[in-house]
Amino acid sequence: MANAIEVSNVSKEFVLRHTRSIKEAVVWLAKGRKGDLSKKFHALKDVSLMVETGETVALLGLNGSGKSTLLKHISGVMLPDSGSVYTRGRVAGLIEVGAGFHPDLSGRDNVYLNGAILGMTEKQINERFDAIVAFSEIGEFIDTEVKFYSSGMYLRLAFSVAVHTDPEVFLIDEILAVGDEPFQRKCIAKIQELAERGKTLVVVSHDLDLVSRICDRGVLLEHGNVMFDGPISEAVSRLRS
Repeated sequence: MANAIEVSNVSKEFVLRHTRSIKEAVVWLAKGRKGDLSKKFHALKDVSLMVETGETVALLGLNGSGKSTLLKHISGVMLPDSGSVYTRGRVAGLIEVGAGFHPDLSGRDNVYLNGAILGMTEKQINERFDAIVAFSEIGEFIDTEVKFYSSGMYLRLAFSVAVHTDPEVFLIDEILAVGDEPFQRKCIAKIQELAERGKTLVVVSHDLDLVSRICDRGVLLEHGNVMFDGPISEAVSRLRS
């Protein structure tokens, strides 16, 4: 079976600028600006990951382990310093609540904008518009500017647009932590439906019970390195230990 995602030797480094004391800054200036007042953070270190079409994978790890950074590379939101990322087919992701939404546009306009960003034609959005609104439970607020939406409303509409694009690869980052419980259950059911239809899923979540239910494979990251890649049950037990 062909790979839906190929991550090859990806590394990513961020520069963290720390505010130092006035004394430290004066000494630094007196030394002719020698030495670096910033620190480098290695978010990903030579990470390789192959995901076959139809696989359901959870990226696991403690805060700062690199899982969200890796997901952003897969989505194309972030580019690696070195290495390469390849995806096959349409990729839809919920990486950040409301990403791709314009606050001054209505929910209706944002459905068309976000749908186009995710690769849908205007005809496809027209055909799926009623289903998108119905699933999101936005109702009468669809013509309200989204800057007046609560984070839960943002989430519902963003999730609904993403799942109705019918993507080959679906990426989810902690998004289910937002929103009320009935809607979370509805989202999980939709994700499971996508998995049953052979879609490729990559999920980042601290909810280990949830990922155990919807994913077959777990990739455990620590300080930007892949420490384990195998059955979800073993990945979860390693993280809990």
